Amino acid sequence: MFFRHALLPDGWAQNVRVAIKEGIITGVETGVSAPQTGRIALPGMPNLHSHAFQRGIAGLTEHRGGGGTESFWTWRDVMYRFALRMSPEDVEIVATQAFIEMLEGGFTAVAEFHYLHHAPDGTQYADIAEMAARIGAAAQATGIDLLLLPVFYAHAGFGGKPPAPAQRRFINNLDSYNRIFERCGEISAAGIAPHSLRAVTPDELAALTTLAGAQTKLHIHISEQTAEVDECLAWSGARPIAWLLDHAPVDKNWCLVHATHADAAERAGMLASNAVVGLCPITEANLGDGIFPAHRYAGPIGIGSDSNVLIGAAEELRMLEYSLRLAARQRNVLATSSIHDTATAMFLKAVSGGAQAIGIAGGMAGGISPGAPASFFTLEGENPEIALAQAVFSARSPQVKDVWVRGRQCIAEGRHRLAGSAREKFDAVVQKLLE
Repeated sequence: MFFRHALLPDGWAQNVRVAIKEGIITGVETGVSAPQTGRIALPGMPNLHSHAFQRGIAGLTEHRGGGGTESFWTWRDVMYRFALRMSPEDVEIVATQAFIEMLEGGFTAVAEFHYLHHAPDGTQYADIAEMAARIGAAAQATGIDLLLLPVFYAHAGFGGKPPAPAQRRFINNLDSYNRIFERCGEISAAGIAPHSLRAVTPDELAALTTLAGAQTKLHIHISEQTAEVDECLAWSGARPIAWLLDHAPVDKNWCLVHATHADAAERAGMLASNAVVGLCPITEANLGDGIFPAHRYAGPIGIGSDSNVLIGAAEELRMLEYSLRLAARQRNVLATSSIHDTATAMFLKAVSGGAQAIGIAGGMAGGISPGAPASFFTLEGENPEIALAQAVFSARSPQVKDVWVRGRQCIAEGRHRLAGSAREKFDAVVQKLLE
C-alpha cells in the first residue's frame, strides 16, 4: 500500500510503502520510487473512553430545566431515565451508529466503558453479559477494534452508600461482576473498570485490582467534578486522585479518565505512575466539568468521545487545544519544542497515550510501524502538516477519506457501507424512546 505522505512515529515521511500481512504491518519503506499520487496517511486514533448507548441522547439535553443551575448531575438524571428504557436490541443499534461515526471520524479502536448491564427492572439476563454481547456485535459489524470494559458499579456515593433505584441496571456484586468479566473476555479483548471511587468501596477496589493482575487494563472515572472532590475530602480527608494513588497499584496499565480537577501534587503522582490521563474534551465542555491543564502535564494522555454528543478525533483535539488557549490566553499551547506544528504534536501524543490505554493485542503505540496493526486513515492534500491542521482547526465537516482497521477497509470516500441503513434504525430507536 502506497501513500504520498504518512505520519510515522518520528514524524512525517514522503513516498511511503506499507507492507501488510494478516492485518499487521510487516514493513515500512520511505522515499520509494512510485507514481506521484496517493493520499496522506495517519495512524488510526484510539478512542479511550466511550459510553456508546449515550449516543442516543445527543442533543436531547440542551435545554434548561425549571430547577435552577444545570450541571453534570442534572444531565445524569436525564441519562438515567433514557437508559432505563433501552432494550438489548436498542443498545446494539445505537452502538452501531456510534461506532460508524467513530470510524468516519478517524477513530479505529474504542475502549467501551460499559455499565448498562441488566434488564430494566434490574434482574440479570439469561446471558449475564447480554448487553456487552450487543456492544461486541456492533463492533464486529462495523469493523472497529474493541476493548470491552465491563464496569463495576455497586454504590451511589462514597463510603458504600446504597445504590439509587435509577441505577438498578448498573449494579453488581463482586461475584456477578466476575461472571460478566469472564464472559466479556469471550466477546472481545476485555479490561476492568471500577466506575469511580463513588461507586466502589476500598475493599471492592482491592478485589478488582487483584482480579486484573499484572497485565489487564484498568480504567476509572476520577476527579471529574468539583462536587466529587469535595465529597471525597469529606469521606477520606484526601482528594480523589491522591487517595487512589495511595491505595491502589496505579501504573502504566491504568487509565484515569478525566482527572479534570487534579492539583499539582496529584499531577506529579500521576506522572510518576505512568498512568494515562483520558481526556474527553467535548463531553467535559458539554457537561461543564472544567479543563485539565494538559499543557502542564508531561505524562501520557489520550482522547475519548465519552457521551458521544459529537464524535470525531479532530473535533476532540480542536476542543482540547481551544479550551487550553482560553484558559492560558495563549496560542498553539500544545505544540512542543521538537514539534512546532500544533495539530501534529497533539495527534502523535494522543495516538501514543490512547494506544497505551487500550493495549489491543498487537500493539498500537508504534502507529504506522512494523509490528503494529494496519489501522490508519487518509486525508487529501499536498502538504501533510497543513492538511492535518486544516482537518483539526478549520474543517466544516470530517475530512477523513479512507479508513483501514487491521488491514480491512472500513471507510471508503468518507462513508461506511452501513451508514444509511444504520442511521434509519438509529433514528427509529430514538423516536421510540422519546414516545
